[in-house]
Amino acid sequence: MSQSFKNIPIKVLPATPADTPVELEEVVLYEKHKKVYPRWITGRFTQWRWFWLVATQLFFYGVPWLNIHDRQMMLFDLLGRKFYVFGFIFLPQDFIYLTALLAMSAFGLFVWTSIGGRLWCGYSCPQTVYTEIFLWVEKWVEGDRLARIKLDNGPMNWRRLRLKYTKHAIWILIALWTGFTFVGYFTPIRELASKVLAFQTGPWEAFWILFYGFATYGNAGWMREQVCKYMCPYARFQGAMFDPDTLLISYDAERGEPRGSRRKGEDYKAEGKGDCIDCKLCVQVCPVGIDIRDGLQYECIACGACIDACDSVMDKMGYARGLVRYTTENALAHKYPEREIVNHILRPRVVMYGAVLLVVTVGVTLSLMFKLPLAVNVSRDRNALMRETDEGLLENSYQLQLENTDEKAHRFVIRADGLPEMKVLTDQGELIELPSNSSASVGVRVQVEPQYATRGSRKIYFEVQAVDDLNLKVRAKSSFIGK
Repeated sequence: MSQSFKNIPIKVLPATPADTPVELEEVVLYEKHKKVYPRWITGRFTQWRWFWLVATQLFFYGVPWLNIHDRQMMLFDLLGRKFYVFGFIFLPQDFIYLTALLAMSAFGLFVWTSIGGRLWCGYSCPQTVYTEIFLWVEKWVEGDRLARIKLDNGPMNWRRLRLKYTKHAIWILIALWTGFTFVGYFTPIRELASKVLAFQTGPWEAFWILFYGFATYGNAGWMREQVCKYMCPYARFQGAMFDPDTLLISYDAERGEPRGSRRKGEDYKAEGKGDCIDCKLCVQVCPVGIDIRDGLQYECIACGACIDACDSVMDKMGYARGLVRYTTENALAHKYPEREIVNHILRPRVVMYGAVLLVVTVGVTLSLMFKLPLAVNVSRDRNALMRETDEGLLENSYQLQLENTDEKAHRFVIRADGLPEMKVLTDQGELIELPSNSSASVGVRVQVEPQYATRGSRKIYFEVQAVDDLNLKVRAKSSFIGK
């Protein structure tokens, strides 16, 4: 035995008789879900939540019914490979705009998160918005928090069945209307409405209406806060964008502790108590069921319901508001007065995120302002790279795909340059006429004198120009194969 193990005491446990029952301890690896019954509250932050709820849903439900240029204002025509957005027409080759939009959304979210925490989650996230709508229906049908708890814990009688079926019927109607509207962004919504009323929807349209409706019903009606807690990735990495100067909903423990109940008008400070009366109203109104007094938690969606609840209690008790409030970690630690929070907004990370957002936004805006309503795509005839004509000229064949995304028709002429004395012949004559919002495939033959097209590939350029608008022209690069 080695020297290091000689003096280690060994405890010998007495043997357990065979007939003695052994008590087994059950270890629960997963916490059982407890339904959250948020209490209804009113206040300034609740009013802001409902303002953004109405604004976002008016946009979502209303935009597909609006027309511009005799077309649906926002329509993603996947079959026609055209995307109509507020008067602009985007083609698949405009994919860069989608990338820019995603970048703008991401950095916009980063900026607001660095400044004010999870404002997106609390006020505009679809999960929060539809959960709020479904909770309002639940309150309207079943009553407020205590009434809902009593109903769920009571016997399964006719009244309970009637209320539950009424609530779920309204939820399903809202969910199906949401699914119908979602599909209306991809199929013209008036056409889709006619198909639905006539029970003539296609299999994919019916699938996506039911799928999106089911997702809305399940997420907002049943899963609710579990989506925010366990499924949303933003809850996990939001902390990387926080710093001590980020505005967060915080409980002022220095002012509120030690908490305890008391009567109104009682000299609680003489008893050594803080301003918190431990009413737990901030917990009851929280849609994710957390206690803000336990400090910052990743489950918090920054909806501000706890602030409204606490302020209402402070008003009733005659105390100053702000026991639970929007503040920063540094202000709460008295590193600077709260009136100077605004002076700490422009921080390096906020400036960095904001600069990227500004550059992308300006770039997209300028690109859209100067975007030409003409797209040209050139492809070579792979079956015959080069042939010699009866006149002794070398000829290459091409296919030009033209897209006129303007709101009026244009006539176009096709030219080519890059080699001397090039001749351009098209299958449709000298002028190509394209109606508004249409496309055409044009066969083009380019002929060159043999001395100008030696062996190998030479760069050439096609120029497509509108004869009625000299500024509407596009140059596309290709190649000419010689001997």
